[in-house]
This record gives sequence, structure tokens and C-alpha cells, in this order.
Amino acid sequence: MSTSTIGGVGGRTVPGVPKAERRTPPARIVLYVFLIGASILWLFPLLWAVFNSFRDYGYTQANGYASFGGFTIKNYVNAWQQGDFGRHFLNSVIITVPSVVLALLLASMVAFVVARFNFKFNLALLGLFTAANLLPPQALLIPLYRFFRAIEVPYWFSYSGTLLDSYWALIIVNTAFQTGFCAFVLSNYMKTLPYELYEAAQVDGLSVFKQYWKITLPLCRPALAALAVLEITWIYNEFFWATVLLQSGDKFPITSSLNNLKGQFFTDYNLLSAGSVLVALPVLVVFFALQKQFVSGLTLGATKG
Repeated sequence: MSTSTIGGVGGRTVPGVPKAERRTPPARIVLYVFLIGASILWLFPLLWAVFNSFRDYGYTQANGYASFGGFTIKNYVNAWQQGDFGRHFLNSVIITVPSVVLALLLASMVAFVVARFNFKFNLALLGLFTAANLLPPQALLIPLYRFFRAIEVPYWFSYSGTLLDSYWALIIVNTAFQTGFCAFVLSNYMKTLPYELYEAAQVDGLSVFKQYWKITLPLCRPALAALAVLEITWIYNEFFWATVLLQSGDKFPITSSLNNLKGQFFTDYNLLSAGSVLVALPVLVVFFALQKQFVSGLTLGATKG
């Protein structure tokens, strides 16, 4: 008589129960093959860029890119120096950090009002903030360019005398475009919070702002952490508005500085690959450092309620 182990009873062996044959369904096999193939297609360009970033350009020209050899780290040294990555990385930090903080702060306020209070136009208010995400940036290029050029500011605020060609132009644009998405995500997360918390806070005499600051924000830390990872990635990698609103080369973020590695008549693609790897490293570090908070923030709101 065969026996089998039933996991539902503490792993005990129950006599008289035949072992179930474990067979993988054909549909699951097809799914696994598809996922493996998609992963290879996605990873191959990245791994190929990393591989060539450690190879000498002269060697690959003489022996072909499919050859194996000519390894060196000078591409990274040259990319850092020629691209002036130190300055441009600082520019990215100056643009990204305020944009993420402002977007999350404003979005949390909007989400709190929409989720906490029931009034006639609360969904319309949320739709107004998310409408910016529905417009292609190319449609707003000329209006925003003229808008920032027309706003005059003191020269100590911007060397151009206007918001154009200043960090503030990118900070404002990134904040405006990202607030809607963050408000949409946070409002759905805040709706899962028990309403009894706010009733108890009202009994204790907490004002609306203190309910937002002392109750809602601490409970939304997982969602805020997940959104922070996404926003850092998106704003750090933003390329379009930087090329439109910035005119001084020393103010470009690090993604735009890759143009410094391209020549007019000749481009060392091994050098460009090394520069791309250097540009991607900070985002990867942030993601892996906050991976636990990112995953918990995406799943916790979906399982509450």
C-alpha cells in the first residue's frame, strides 16, 4: 500500500492515499517557454552593452563585435571624463530630488482630500490632476516653452532672467506631470485605511491637517516608498524636456550628457555603452536598495480592505 504526505495536515504521512502524479500542464509549459524567451530578448541588449563596454574599440573593429577579447576598463574612465559625468550627475540630483518630493507631497494632499471627504466633485478633481498624464508631451512643447520664456525672474534665481534654461523649469514640469499619477495611486491606497481612525482622531480633537500629517502619511509609507522608486526612475531618465527647456550644456542632466560621447563624424559605441552603464547604475542602486519597500507598497494596498 502506498502512502503520501498531505501538506494540509502538518506534513504527516497518511496511509491508504495514493501518490498523485505530478505533471506540468502543457499550457504552463508554453507559458514558461514564452517567459524565458521574453526574458532573453529583454536581457540580451543590456548584457551585450555591458559586454562591449569593457572592450577596446580598436580590437572590436579589427576582430568584430562577435569576437572575445580586448577587455579594458578605460572606456569607463574616458566616458566619465569626456562626458563630464560628475557635473551632470549633480544636475540630475538637483532636478530629481525636489521633483520627487514635491510630486509626492502635492499628490498625497490631493489623495487625502479625495479619499477622506465625500463631496460632489471629488472624482472630477482627481481626474483634473490625472489629465496631464493623458496628453503627449509633444502637444505641450510650444506652449510650455513660450510660457517659461515669458516668466521673468531675478538673475540670482536664474542666470537667463527667465524660467527657461533653469533647473526650476524641469522641476515644475516633472512635478506637474507626475502629481496626477501619484495622486491616483495614493487615493486608492488611502481608501483602504479604516475610517474609524479618523473618527477617533476627531474625538481626540485632531484637526484635518494633523489627521493627514500624523495618521495618513505614516500609514502610507509603503505606498510612498514604492512611488518614490518609480518617480526617481522616471524623472532621472527623463530626456525630452531637458533638451527642450535647457540651453546651457553645463545644466543638462546625466541622461542628456550622453550626447557628449557622440562625435560628428565618428562614434565609439564601446565608449557610449560604458557611458550608458554609468548612467543606469544609480537607478539600479536605488531600486535594489528599496526593493523590499517597493514590492510591499505595490501589494499591501491591494490586499487590504
